[in-house]
Amino acid sequence: MKAYYHLPGLFEFYEFYRVLLPLFKKHREYFYDWCEIGSIYGAPADCLWGGGRVGFGEEQATDVIKLLREYGISARLTFSNSLIREEHLTDKRCNRLCELFEKTGTQNGIIIYSDLLMDYIKQNYPEYYFVSSTTKVLTDFKDLEAELDREDFKYVVPDFRLNKSLEKLGQLSTIQKDKVEFLCNECCSFGCTDRKECYENVSRKSLGEDCEDHICQSPQAKRGYRFSDAMRNPGFISVEDIQNTYMPMGFSNFKIEGRSLGSAIVLEFILYYMVKPEYQLIVREEIYLDSSLDLF
Repeated sequence: MKAYYHLPGLFEFYEFYRVLLPLFKKHREYFYDWCEIGSIYGAPADCLWGGGRVGFGEEQATDVIKLLREYGISARLTFSNSLIREEHLTDKRCNRLCELFEKTGTQNGIIIYSDLLMDYIKQNYPEYYFVSSTTKVLTDFKDLEAELDREDFKYVVPDFRLNKSLEKLGQLSTIQKDKVEFLCNECCSFGCTDRKECYENVSRKSLGEDCEDHICQSPQAKRGYRFSDAMRNPGFISVEDIQNTYMPMGFSNFKIEGRSLGSAIVLEFILYYMVKPEYQLIVREEIYLDSSLDLF
């Protein structure tokens, strides 16, 4: 059995993956043999259908497609805007992205919230698979089960606060387990009640609406994202959890968040989740270190 990681930054970290993917292929011995890259997800800057996080990637879609085709990795377009209306469906840029990514030799996916948008994409670009977005904030286990039973979705990303509902997760059918994709490294406060409103604020910004920023009420909000804080989160899934708990239970899909962060922290995620400890320094050096690097 393999664990498949779904990694952030399809457009945002193109240059990073341009270095990482050849290393992953050439020196597979650096990486755990029980894991693979299942997909890389993201959206370009100013993407009307975008959601979850505000995309900032400026890379050309054709270059992104060429890179992922070379390594046979599925691309996922993050179209998780929760406020899509009929008039948004004809957006030229998003439709062009669907055209470009639909037939690349590897089946690509769409991370989605809106049923309206999903129905439109199904009708016009039938080659995609769909991932139910974590922006739906599925915190009730019955809602998760209902989502897993929908034939629309190949994968469903539950809210991270269901990650440790192990007794209930263990009772899912094999078909349901194959569709669950756990968000491993969320830093958001476990008791947050504004998560859905936060995502809606991003959706409004993606649509170009004039609105104020959502103000996070978490006591640690001013610290920003820190992996060390995420590791202390009750919903955190460690590499040991994946190996010793989730994989033996029959789960194989794990999402790493981070497309609104920087490539340096994304590298730390890769090192932690995918690289054998004895090779982590080597991979770090291959990615960005040189003898003249100054941090300050």
